[in-house]
Amino acid sequence: MALLEVSHLSIHLQTQRGRAQAVRDVSFSLERGATLGLIGESGCGKSLTALALMGLLPEHAQLEGSIRLDGRELLGLSEHQLCALRGNRMAMVFQEPMSALNPVHSIGRQVAEPLRLHQGMSRAQARARATELLERVGIPQAAQRLDDYPHQFSGGQRQRIMIAMALACGPDLLVADEPTTALDVTVQQRILDLLQELVAEHSMALVLISHDLGVIAQNVEQLLVMYGGTVVESGMTEAVFAGRAHPYTRGLFAARPQLQAAPAAGRLPTIAGAVPELVDLPAGCPFAGRCPHTLGDCYVQPPPARTLHQPSMAAPASLAFWRQPHVARCLYESVLAAGAKA
Repeated sequence: MALLEVSHLSIHLQTQRGRAQAVRDVSFSLERGATLGLIGESGCGKSLTALALMGLLPEHAQLEGSIRLDGRELLGLSEHQLCALRGNRMAMVFQEPMSALNPVHSIGRQVAEPLRLHQGMSRAQARARATELLERVGIPQAAQRLDDYPHQFSGGQRQRIMIAMALACGPDLLVADEPTTALDVTVQQRILDLLQELVAEHSMALVLISHDLGVIAQNVEQLLVMYGGTVVESGMTEAVFAGRAHPYTRGLFAARPQLQAAPAAGRLPTIAGAVPELVDLPAGCPFAGRCPHTLGDCYVQPPPARTLHQPSMAAPASLAFWRQPHVARCLYESVLAAGAKA
């Protein structure tokens, strides 16, 4: 049994312009010790999917489908039941630590809180463990800084404190939403290396959201490409990076900066148009209208999931995540085939 199983997840939000289907029919599974990346432009449903896993969506959000953690259905649980899981069995590292850390409480108190709440530690025990956690994530002079406040730390240090809080109780699932945004390259790499070390040490499952394709390539084994709230391409990261079958995936890769010398034209390619509003999504392919291959049927006919490559089933059951097929959603097999061969 997979640790995390998401099946046909859809999220509806009420907006001023009407009801919007922000996430549509998203399915994936994740084993213990496995890593999954979510990529796509802003507004494509990545963060909403992550928040749904944690039960942190707005109160008016309506969910359909299933989210199971270690066999237990999470949709429909009360807030009290979810609180018993958050910070304990599952945890999240948010994009901006200053909006997640409480500015009026010391960092020692905040790191110790889940230990006292979920593991019943005394104040002294939790404080000692908080010191160990802060040392583990690389906070200098951790014992002397327990009583300091978030504003007294740098951006990279605050992100490390967030990681210490998330890992305090040894969760089975860690969700990291753009954990290295706005950090310099050196600090970014240290934090990503730290996440990888902790995932390996504790056999946690990791869901990593990032706009940085280089970060995704180096840190996750599986990949979902999301657009318009839908998964348009998925599979093992290496297969998706090599195949780039869906036109949207090809657009994302074409638009990334290259370290090599720029061509004479000097400008990066872009994807024409903009991400559509959630209330204006076409009934068919969400990428219709921006895709260079769009035909009339694309606006009204949902694209089928087409398996492009099915890996060997020879891997042992403990490495089931290595057997994820490479799948893309498009009405036209010729479009996917052309992308995979490009």
